[in-house]
Amino acid sequence: MDVIRAERITKKFGDFVALNNVEFRMKKGEILGLLGPNGAGKTTLVKILNGIMKPTSGRVSVLGCDPLERKMRHRIGYMPQETALYLDNTVHENIMFFGELYGLSKDKILKREKELLAFTNLEKWRNVIVANLSGGMRHRLSLACALVHEPELLFLDEPTVGVDPELRTAFWEYFYRMQKDGVSILLTTHYMEEAAKCTMLALMRSGKIIAQGTPADLMAKTSATTLEDVFLKIGKVMER
Repeated sequence: MDVIRAERITKKFGDFVALNNVEFRMKKGEILGLLGPNGAGKTTLVKILNGIMKPTSGRVSVLGCDPLERKMRHRIGYMPQETALYLDNTVHENIMFFGELYGLSKDKILKREKELLAFTNLEKWRNVIVANLSGGMRHRLSLACALVHEPELLFLDEPTVGVDPELRTAFWEYFYRMQKDGVSILLTTHYMEEAAKCTMLALMRSGKIIAQGTPADLMAKTSATTLEDVFLKIGKVMER
């Protein structure tokens, strides 16, 4: 079953083409990584897929629906690259706000909060104002808020930026656990070692998806030993 289907997605900002006829599919239960350098169009594509931005042209289906439909909000989670937190409120108040936004009961939110604060190692900062947290802590809180309603499909824009290696490992253990429970995860990254952990990859460059497949398949097809080599080899072919 396809949880995402993108057909000839183009996005223009004036004369600038951010996405150029992007096409790809994502199946249920996959951890799909959008891998590419800054400016490749990864964040723009994610915003279109979760209904924050409209494409200039093309069609998008997410969980069988138009992502612009309001009913989709309860089925997807989104952790943006830029913080969407309320800086003047506490960690607890932010989690409560997002839980209420998704229609959860107070008891359910408090139960999820306990689980998520333990997972993100923010228990000691529960009653701290978000403005007083480090960038890495805010990033962890953003992930907790994206997960509070237990979404079917999770969008993560650079989820481990500013996170220490130990917590990054914990994040991935949690991602794999969610995958086993049937959650589909789409994340953006420019880290090769993180891309290697994904079950599927879509390589992006200059607003286009230039290749898609498992990390092993992409390396085999290009006779490469690393994903960095894959990216460089495919890029050279495109330049010819």
